[in-house]
Amino acid sequence: MNIYIHIENIIRELDGKLLVAILAASRGHQVILSDIESLEKGLKKKILVPGIFHTKSLTPSEAKITRHQAIIENGSLISSMDEEGGLVEEGYERESKFRFSEQSIEQASVIFGWGQDDTETLSRVYSKHSGKIYKTGSPRADLWRSSFSDYWSISKSTPKRPFLLMISHMSHANYVIPFYNIIADARKGGKFKRDPMWFSKKFGMAAEHYLSTAAFIKAIEYFSKSNSDYDIVLRPHPNESIQSWEVFLKDIPNVHIIREGSVTPWVNRSFAVMHNGCTTGLEAVFSEKPLITYLPFKQEYANDFSIGLGHKVKTKEELLMKVNEFFNFSKTNSLKNLYDSSVDKNKVFKKIYFDENELSAKKIIKVWESLSATNEKLSRPNNWIKFKMFLTIIKLRGIIGRLLKKIFPKNFSQVSYNKEDFKFPSLREKDILERVTRLQHILGIKEKIDCKILSEKTILIKRS
Repeated sequence: MNIYIHIENIIRELDGKLLVAILAASRGHQVILSDIESLEKGLKKKILVPGIFHTKSLTPSEAKITRHQAIIENGSLISSMDEEGGLVEEGYERESKFRFSEQSIEQASVIFGWGQDDTETLSRVYSKHSGKIYKTGSPRADLWRSSFSDYWSISKSTPKRPFLLMISHMSHANYVIPFYNIIADARKGGKFKRDPMWFSKKFGMAAEHYLSTAAFIKAIEYFSKSNSDYDIVLRPHPNESIQSWEVFLKDIPNVHIIREGSVTPWVNRSFAVMHNGCTTGLEAVFSEKPLITYLPFKQEYANDFSIGLGHKVKTKEELLMKVNEFFNFSKTNSLKNLYDSSVDKNKVFKKIYFDENELSAKKIIKVWESLSATNEKLSRPNNWIKFKMFLTIIKLRGIIGRLLKKIFPKNFSQVSYNKEDFKFPSLREKDILERVTRLQHILGIKEKIDCKILSEKTILIKRS
């Protein structure tokens, strides 16, 4: 079976999707992990034969529905797990109508859910399609398990001293692209039509994100003056500008601004996690890592579910006291005693399904195999040399296009950013091969797995 897995955001998605790819390859399937342009054009030009096209969402924008329809007409099947997941929000009602529609779900052959919350809501709202909705859990969350602790290599950026992990989730204030581009993209994607209040909400969220950013900066300055025993690792959201934080925190000692790799190893190695509403808060609860929710002002647009987790503090003074408490306990290896027993882990497990006996990645592959069992077209061989040459042509055309825009800017619409540059930086072969080897060892896979980098944004994984 041919499996084509779309990756939009490397930092967030790569590791979980590598896990799926390696397990699938060990079962005899051929897997491509790549950006949307390479997959879409490869299927459209029939350079890639039909397969399972696994995408990161079924958001019902006109462009995505058109893209998926073309992929279906070429013989492939659409599969999806929403990478946003609605994990930080209370319930899933809004997400079910904002990120899905009858038409987008109709196009999909199968939809995988993070847990009970999303799968039950989707099955109720789109009852006609309930048979294609599966509660599998996410491969990203598979990697939170202790059995994968050896997968996470120690970064050279890791501070030598103990550190508090501060999670920034203020992308509307610190986004890589200008705020007006966020509005333009939302309008183009039809988001304002699906939710008429979304336009006003965006401005309200941006205002709160700026206030939260200022509060974080003041807290970090206060920590720096009041503490000399541990460091702070500030982890920007994947869409945030690291350069912004470098300007904001310039010359403040013992602060490290790091967005390298997945957040999981940083959670594991910290003595505590501080956030203001994000998915990492759920991961900290699952890992029983001390979690602090910093609420310096009343927030109207906060992520209600995630800010309800952890030890809540409102001032920088309270924050310092709580962090110091965790740090002092960490020196005696008794952090588990400080885990907030008031946190209802069952609420987290309602959002994220865990099966102790089987990985979510394996559940997903088994569903794909049930689809391919009656569709031989999905298992026809690809000409990988031809596909690699095709990817080279795409790259050359991109280089020529960017060059022409520089030479003749008036002949092209002005675009002030390139999403792919920060969401999907170029792959490094050595890094990918090391990750694959570690996963294969942890999974105990004896079959020889080939991993080839076909382009700076495309990985082929298959059994030898």
